[in-house]
Amino acid sequence: MADLPDALGPIGSVTRTEVGREATEPMREDIRLLGAILGDTVREQNGEDVFDLVERARVESFRVRRSEIDRSELTRMFHGIGPPAAIPVIRAFTHFALLANVAEDIHRERRRAVHVAAGEPPQNSSLAATYAKLDSAQLDRDEVATALTGALVSPVITAHPTETRRRTVFDTQHRITELMRLRAHGHDTTDDDRDIELELRRHILTLWQTALIRLSRLKIQDEIETGLRYYKAAFFDVIPRVNAEVRTALQARWPGTDLLAEPILRPGSWIGGDRDGNPNVTAEVVRLATSRAAYTAFDHYFAELTALQQELSMSSRLVHVSDDLTALADACYEAARADEPYRRALRVIHGRLTATAREILDSQPEHELDLGLDRYATPAELLSDLDVVDASLRDNGSAVLADDRLLRLREAVRVFGFHLSGLDMRQNSDVHEEVVAELLAWAGVHGDYASLPESDRIELLVGELATRRPLTSENTDLSELARKELDIVRAAARAVRVFGQQAVPNYIISMCESVSDMLEAAVLLKEAGLLDVSGDEPYAPVGIVPLFETIDDLQRGSSILEAALDLPLYRAMVTARGDSQEVMLGYSDSNKDGGYLAANWALYRAELDLVESARKTGIRLRLFHGRGGTVGRGGGPSYEAILAQPPGAVNGSLRITEQGEVIAAKYAEPRIAHRNLETLVAATLESTLLDVEGLGGEAGPAYQVLDDLAARAQRAYAELVHETPGFVDYFKASTPVSEIGALNIGSRPASRKPTNSISDLRAIPWVLSWSQSRVMLPGWYGTGSAFEQYIVEGKADGQDRLEVLQDLYRRWPFFRTVLSNMAQVLAKSDLGLAARYSELVEDEELRRRVFDKIADEHERTIRMHKLITGQEDLLADNPALARSVFNRFPYLEPLNHLQVELLRRYRSGEHDELVQRGILLTMSGLATALRNSG
Repeated sequence: MADLPDALGPIGSVTRTEVGREATEPMREDIRLLGAILGDTVREQNGEDVFDLVERARVESFRVRRSEIDRSELTRMFHGIGPPAAIPVIRAFTHFALLANVAEDIHRERRRAVHVAAGEPPQNSSLAATYAKLDSAQLDRDEVATALTGALVSPVITAHPTETRRRTVFDTQHRITELMRLRAHGHDTTDDDRDIELELRRHILTLWQTALIRLSRLKIQDEIETGLRYYKAAFFDVIPRVNAEVRTALQARWPGTDLLAEPILRPGSWIGGDRDGNPNVTAEVVRLATSRAAYTAFDHYFAELTALQQELSMSSRLVHVSDDLTALADACYEAARADEPYRRALRVIHGRLTATAREILDSQPEHELDLGLDRYATPAELLSDLDVVDASLRDNGSAVLADDRLLRLREAVRVFGFHLSGLDMRQNSDVHEEVVAELLAWAGVHGDYASLPESDRIELLVGELATRRPLTSENTDLSELARKELDIVRAAARAVRVFGQQAVPNYIISMCESVSDMLEAAVLLKEAGLLDVSGDEPYAPVGIVPLFETIDDLQRGSSILEAALDLPLYRAMVTARGDSQEVMLGYSDSNKDGGYLAANWALYRAELDLVESARKTGIRLRLFHGRGGTVGRGGGPSYEAILAQPPGAVNGSLRITEQGEVIAAKYAEPRIAHRNLETLVAATLESTLLDVEGLGGEAGPAYQVLDDLAARAQRAYAELVHETPGFVDYFKASTPVSEIGALNIGSRPASRKPTNSISDLRAIPWVLSWSQSRVMLPGWYGTGSAFEQYIVEGKADGQDRLEVLQDLYRRWPFFRTVLSNMAQVLAKSDLGLAARYSELVEDEELRRRVFDKIADEHERTIRMHKLITGQEDLLADNPALARSVFNRFPYLEPLNHLQVELLRRYRSGEHDELVQRGILLTMSGLATALRNSG
């Protein structure tokens, strides 16, 4: 990869100013260096012919961007190319995308450092900026304490088929990042005097000689390990620090409130517990996921305790220690350490933790220390002993030591406990209905539960839940499905018993459409011993969480919740959980159901209704946002998205899903992870404690405008997706959706059921397919028509509706965020490349009919965005993404052309391994480059 050319023209509507060029020159220099080393590596390892093809593709791609040649010339370059020739080109451009990610991340750090050095005010989305806003607001202490009771910010890691990178690639990228960070600080050599550029060449060579993806199907066990790698990479370092920082800052501002007594930042996971449409999740997988998570926590504690024993070498001949510390240390008498009470105390803690691990873990971490001591029954007991060490240090003039590794370990135990992270269970309501019907029939309660109307179902289920009698026993003769589901819930019950209640905090019901859907899940929890509301002291360690996904379900969600809370038995469950009820909102399926604008507004309306329901019923509502990486699945900048929530919707708590390559982009490095996690916390605090909606008393009219726009957008979307004859055939032919399933990408099937229905297709392949083909349809389609119709009809009635929309854009964070996120998607779309994918549709009339609709709406949507925002540049409000699009998108071009060519070969019958590998590599490369593809 040679240097970036000096004369760079516009891409789409993204342009650069000279000021922007000067500010980004260090990043461009980094990209040039990494690209040049990669190019040298390709030449050395694969020869001049491969290098020349890669370089020619690069040069021609830039010529396409500068409109010097037609895109068809690139098409001809790759037409007929064989997989052996294509794969090195794909790998080269994929590696460049990965290295460009590194350069961009380093540049963001560099720019933040520049702002700080210049003495500028802290940037929005930083905790420092949030503290300043809170200080200015002069908030009441008691109101703050009430608002932040039970505060929680929880990024929930989920599996994703495009995150296929192996651990070796992950680790090598990390080392390259560290080297580039040193170089950015003006260093030519590492701390051990190694030449940085030579080290970069070594690591890039390692990267080139390492397979980017596995040849075998990704197993759920692999996904579990992939999710856990982020703890060692960043979470163990960052999460305890952020929790301590926020608690200290808030308690200093409002002393005596005991704010954030529990850690605000607590991660979660779906990997191994989410079985909705994934038959690979079994009881054994649940046990593996929870056990491996616990192992990861204990492994970290053992390593930290070992390090602390080395560091806290103080002698009782030189320092005073507390009586409690002496008593703790006396449980481990060793002559060689007789005068080292801190070391002996830490060895006691280490020994007791080893005894704990041996009792509850399936395998043992390194650094065990068997002293024959009793185990810790709870993490609180472990924390209590660590607190003894902390108090002795502080009371005897060694607070600076207490505030280092020991503080991080204490904070880690507070947040990670023995479980590491909460594993959510999830299953589809249809499966619950089928299984519960079988259990009721087997027990002789009712022979045909499925035939009952809703009211009768509720009455029957409430009656069952009010008794302690189980419906089955261990040896009950059940169907394979029922046995599997019960075994899975029992495995979750084991995890709660062994690792604590936080090990499995929630049971999520996909496609929840009724109160009976919620109660059916409760019956399964009761059968496994995870629910008992028959006595005076209800036991409900696992929360029942309805997931409202379609637009219709979102509109009815609050009435379903209120109906459930009207049942004394269900209310008792909620009371047992501190009057807290979580509700999950499905961004992906609502978008697939009704399109971008309709889904976003349905979510906003649903949140308003749920907040009102919580107020009426006196519960504390926690919303769980099922956001994917891409805008079509609820993605976009997290800070703006959280501030765009309606009043009362955040209320101190926020849970969001994080997926795939987005996880790597956010959490693979401690510094980047710190920035992203503090952003989540900062936005949560602001949304909870400040008025951020900005509409005041004019909310009603604004809501009516969006009601109108959403209905129009949904009609336009439905006309294409649900009503156009042959649309499903067009979608399957013009995108790689079929190959996502056929090539075994990820452990989860692409569809919930083996049908051709869009509604049965999972949201990830739906969005991923449109992203790969560069249409990005889920992130914008229908919105342009809605805006245009609304404005035109207003003119006919003598109303200036354009001015109304422009005013809402200026004043309303929600509306501004909707348009900003849509603009990001439009900037990443490329209808010229999409036309290449449409050529895979053999029916020419269908191709023209559907593609022309898409192209017309694309042009209309861009035009409406410019009209409402007054911005010619789609990315005027996101200069970082503008830089990214400008610098890297020519490097995506060859990946798209090669994907089309390989898809053509695969569909014509060439199913050999190299063709399949090439398609998978293009998918991985495009996902890496786009950074939020699905």
